[in-house]
Amino acid sequence: MEKTVTIKAPHLFRRAYAKGKSAATPTLVLYARPNGLGKNRLGLTVGTKVGKAVVRNRVRRRMRESYRLREGTVKTGYDLVLVARSAAAEARYRELDRHLGSLLKRLELFL
Repeated sequence: MEKTVTIKAPHLFRRAYAKGKSAATPTLVLYARPNGLGKNRLGLTVGTKVGKAVVRNRVRRRMRESYRLREGTVKTGYDLVLVARSAAAEARYRELDRHLGSLLKRLELFL
């Protein structure tokens, strides 16, 4: 991820949930909030309802890779929080990738 930094601080997640715009699909929810920086910050959330650790890590890797491949087409200067829903455990990579694309389009984050 060249222009993207990961979000790890809980207050940044809470700020995105409270004040960001959101869009949802059956497998993913995306929260986006302008951050005033020249780069994006990405946070991934995969709760225990998705599955056990192996499943959660697989979903997290797929979400990160899908974003990485689209990173060059995403507007900069946003905090993005991507939340996996329980249906993400059974979803194939292509489905997650398609859903991420539709979320970015809905929130008008493509260049």
